[in-house]
Amino acid sequence: MKNFIEELKWRGMLAQIMPGAEELLQKEMVTAYLGTDPTADSLHIGHLCGIMMLRHLQQCGHKPIILVGGATGMIGDPSGKSQERNLLDSETLYHNQECIKKQVAKFLDFDSKEANAAEMVNNYDWMKDFTFLDFARTVGKHITVNYMMAKDSVQQRLNGTARDGLSFTEFTYQLLQGYDFLHLYQTKGCKMQLGGNDQWGNMTTGTELIRRTLGNDQEAYALTCPLITKADGKKFGKTESGNIWLDRNRTSPYKFYQFWLNVSDDDAEKYIKIFTSLDKQTIDALVEERKQDPGRRTLQKRLAEEVTLLVHSQADLDAAIEASGILFGKSTKENLEKLDEQTFLDVFEGVEHFQIGRDLLGQPAVEILTSDNCKVFPSKGEMRKMVQGGGVSINKEKLTDQNRPLTEADLIGGKYLLAQRGKKNYYLITVNNS
Repeated sequence: MKNFIEELKWRGMLAQIMPGAEELLQKEMVTAYLGTDPTADSLHIGHLCGIMMLRHLQQCGHKPIILVGGATGMIGDPSGKSQERNLLDSETLYHNQECIKKQVAKFLDFDSKEANAAEMVNNYDWMKDFTFLDFARTVGKHITVNYMMAKDSVQQRLNGTARDGLSFTEFTYQLLQGYDFLHLYQTKGCKMQLGGNDQWGNMTTGTELIRRTLGNDQEAYALTCPLITKADGKKFGKTESGNIWLDRNRTSPYKFYQFWLNVSDDDAEKYIKIFTSLDKQTIDALVEERKQDPGRRTLQKRLAEEVTLLVHSQADLDAAIEASGILFGKSTKENLEKLDEQTFLDVFEGVEHFQIGRDLLGQPAVEILTSDNCKVFPSKGEMRKMVQGGGVSINKEKLTDQNRPLTEADLIGGKYLLAQRGKKNYYLITVNNS
């Protein structure tokens, strides 16, 4: 069985660890949990490092618990945030939890008959009937205000770096998260909490609460992974259009695949260790191969393949690879028609886009592609020259006659035309009913 801490170290996934944690992991099967935010019905790739920590934990013979913060999601966490979160109702939170479990089940084995089968819990289950008086008596008396005030996340909010200050609701968040650890410690024998490095303050409050409640001899530890950044120091996982989500309806498998394919060489070398389960020998060989021939981008390709396969499926990966070749490869109209609409639009995102009325169909290509609403060519003479030189394609098929009518039969998905001028100039034409 692999050593969990050694696995995290060589992968660059260990930031902080409390003394004694490593010895505990070598001594017994340890139950450890990681909390995740249920404020959306999908995780995004910013959550993946934590989920991969749980995956490695289970593969090293220990038991992972993923905690969905149904109760704490109703409050918000000040750690690393400059503003208070929006509060969610219980129906939305339950829906989000079910969606998240389906995604996490691709990374963890919930159905194993072994003792280290993964579990999912929701802190709303034990917090919903917990009265304020119970909380004050059970939890509040053990942790001083001085201790809570010393946390960096609290200090940043109080010292004016946030516009709205810090609400009492958020101030109590570290106690609620601490109580989660205490509850899981008592009910499931959970001795370790995992999380991102921005959670260190909340996590150590949990270990402190356990010791002050149950005695200083209790074994409770915290372990964090670093916050992932890009080589240029910018936030990982964000694009101009927002987060890269695990849900295909928010981020298509093609766009997901493209994100990993387009990371820099330095980032690819870091990310392939963090976001895949490939072993050290395989990764070292890929890194060496990249150094010998950087232009082939073998590291990025393998990274994109592994993560897309893990999050989506083999069929989605195959489709994403095929779609990736459409812009620069020798694809056909048949290849275009195989794409679902969202992938088709994602592939041609950023190309010049025209909209024409359906009443124009039936006219010669030269009339449509030089019309005021669809200036693929500035003039009929220029289009004629390019057609004669074999430089014009409609839906990836060479146009040999500029006067060939463009009809309903040419439309992709009943509404799109793809015009190509030369090798690299694409134009997407949407045909509207009006």
